[in-house]
Amino acid sequence: MTTDLGLPLLGGQHGVPQSAEPQKAKDYKSDQEVRWCPGCGDYVVLNAVQSFLPTLGLKRENIAFISGIGCSSRFPYYLNTYGMHSIHGRAPSIATGLAVSRPDLSVWVVTGDGDALSIGGNHLIHALRRNVNMTILLFNNRIYGLTKGQYSPTSEQGKVTKSTPMGSLDSPFNPVSLALGAEAGFVARVIDSDRKQLTDVLQAAADHRGSSLVEIYQNCPIFNDGAFDVFTDKDEAQHRVIPLRHGEPVRFGPGAADGGGEYGVVRDPGTGGLVVRSVSEVGADALLTHDATADDPTQAFGLSRLTGPELGHAVTGIFRQVQRPAYDDLVREQVRAAVDGKPADLQSLLNGNDTWTVSA
Repeated sequence: MTTDLGLPLLGGQHGVPQSAEPQKAKDYKSDQEVRWCPGCGDYVVLNAVQSFLPTLGLKRENIAFISGIGCSSRFPYYLNTYGMHSIHGRAPSIATGLAVSRPDLSVWVVTGDGDALSIGGNHLIHALRRNVNMTILLFNNRIYGLTKGQYSPTSEQGKVTKSTPMGSLDSPFNPVSLALGAEAGFVARVIDSDRKQLTDVLQAAADHRGSSLVEIYQNCPIFNDGAFDVFTDKDEAQHRVIPLRHGEPVRFGPGAADGGGEYGVVRDPGTGGLVVRSVSEVGADALLTHDATADDPTQAFGLSRLTGPELGHAVTGIFRQVQRPAYDDLVREQVRAAVDGKPADLQSLLNGNDTWTVSA
């Protein structure tokens, strides 16, 4: 069985109780008023998630959304599942504890570019490195929205904000490159306005066992309006958005809808890096074929570098989907091995050789 993107379903929900009753999107809408600014891209993602969750066939009480701090982190309030609005940047750590202790839960993390990549940077990369069984949705609007418009770790160099009145001097993170460098098994990027691709990627991420990271480009209409207009404008998008499809040549541009595409990605014979070229110039046979299931992440990393801070192109879709043991499964196996056939004796543990008595 495969997703619409042609990738295998890898059983991320293994062990999570199934729902006996069919569910609808309205079953996942809470009674809380949605409080985001009008026009915020978060609305689109929320609607997509609410519509998508019923397809998992899980009981709502076996789904948990953990968030940090930021506009996107209000997400748990608006879903009729279990959830926790947690600590700034620490959502992956809290979700790790939940995933390890509760294998009957489908664990999700909702975070933003500031929450995940600034104060939460270490928590994010170690969750990915460990391959904890959770799905991380990283909302990237390239700005701090909740605290009113300071530059974020993904803001472009030279960005003028309240905290950088003369322009930011920082080089921004590329979240997909970062995740691949941390050896994440599933890494994807989508644009909030592409509902079909968003839903397909969410399905694949949820079905992947281990850590899944989905970066979502979404607009902040108040503090960074138009950050991704070049990807949402129909004419601009066909020249800039590079959709990845497993097993197919990386090709895009005018004519792509008919199976062609004016542009494609090839390997530069001089540098060995990946570059965009006109298909008429290099020929269709020279185009790179995307393999999301390759164990070696080198090609996926090269594709991630085609999206630079200037947003000349946006590579979207699933960059990598490989299977390796999930951290929480390994922890539970280790605990079972440690206690197998042995009576629990907490007092002996507390009074072991590593204790001492302090006299008065």
